[in-house]
Amino acid sequence: MNYNYRYRLRPSDAIEERLAWTVDTCRQVYNHFLHRLNRTDDTSAYSEQNLLPSLKKWWNDLKSVHSKVLQKVVQRLYDNLSTLRGRKENGYRVGTLKWKAPGEYRSFTYSQSGFKLKNTSGRTRLWLSKLGDILLTFHRELPDDAEIKTVTVKQEPTGKWYAILGVETPDDPPKKPENSEKCVGIDVGILKYAHDTDGHAVESLNLSDERERLERAQRDLSRKEHGSANWEKQRKTVAQRYADLKRKRRDFLHKLSNYYATEYDLVAVEDLDAKGLVELPGNSRNRAGVAWGTFLRMLEYKCEREGTHFVGVDPKDTTKEYASCGVKTDKPLWVREHSCPSCGFEADRDANAAWNILSRGIAKRLGAGRSESTPVETALPVDTSVSAKRVVEAGSPTLKREPLGER
Repeated sequence: MNYNYRYRLRPSDAIEERLAWTVDTCRQVYNHFLHRLNRTDDTSAYSEQNLLPSLKKWWNDLKSVHSKVLQKVVQRLYDNLSTLRGRKENGYRVGTLKWKAPGEYRSFTYSQSGFKLKNTSGRTRLWLSKLGDILLTFHRELPDDAEIKTVTVKQEPTGKWYAILGVETPDDPPKKPENSEKCVGIDVGILKYAHDTDGHAVESLNLSDERERLERAQRDLSRKEHGSANWEKQRKTVAQRYADLKRKRRDFLHKLSNYYATEYDLVAVEDLDAKGLVELPGNSRNRAGVAWGTFLRMLEYKCEREGTHFVGVDPKDTTKEYASCGVKTDKPLWVREHSCPSCGFEADRDANAAWNILSRGIAKRLGAGRSESTPVETALPVDTSVSAKRVVEAGSPTLKREPLGER
């Protein structure tokens, strides 16, 4: 399997200057080949990479950049072009690739060679060809059998440098269980971030203080003269405030997704169009702030890593449909209790939605995993054969916030 590990770099002043120079040189190479792309027909990443040795004969600065780094710059250009074409084929209105100005190009990548991790006197350093040894905060060990395939060096808007190590492990992910004994359905929201079928209700992360500090820093930035020393200093402050908010949100999402991926055999969630929901009028800021799309992506890859079934279901009418009898009831968003007009049972709105999600997830899993001759009844997992009706009749679970597992 392939993983990315991110570490903070702590370069000396001299190395930091060389890193910044390398980034800017890569930016110029990117612009050079973009200029050729716009004026030359029938080009490809491979044909353009073959021009790099001849380019070094008159562009002497390129001799101070590792060859694999320059090749990845060209590959990056054509990857961007491929993405642009793909979006156009899918019906999106797209423009053209833009010239990269200083500050818009922040990273470069080594692949296959030109890098090595060293441990000198108990301190881990990253050796990069043409740059030298760089001290890094090695806060998490790599797997024993992992092989480093790529190293990406990136400068964040805050000015801090990071190394992203792309590693590959020979082991395949754990095999997913045939009979999913521990299953859970999760309904995500804004006030209650996650409400599952086991009765766990996790409140949304309160980032109001961090958001207020960010807005105050942005107002201060707007009063500075653009491009001045004070403006640049305040810009870094704004970037740091945003990084703090982003770090706390991702930490919360990592812990929550890790909890569900490690504690259950099957996780059923709504297959939400997070981007489309954000674009809807009204309450867009809160929908963007809870980062449903990020949470679902984290949950999906962690379920794959842990050998857990991840099932996305159609979100239509999960809050309107009663989990026991299937009767639909229209209700405004402010109504938080679900009352069935058919059988009269009442339940928490989010809990009812979570049960519907789990029922649909189990049905989808069985439909995808069994053969044509296998009846649904015999294919049901042992602990999930209980219908949603029997779960509901057992009583509405007590809502509580459970401690989450570590990442």
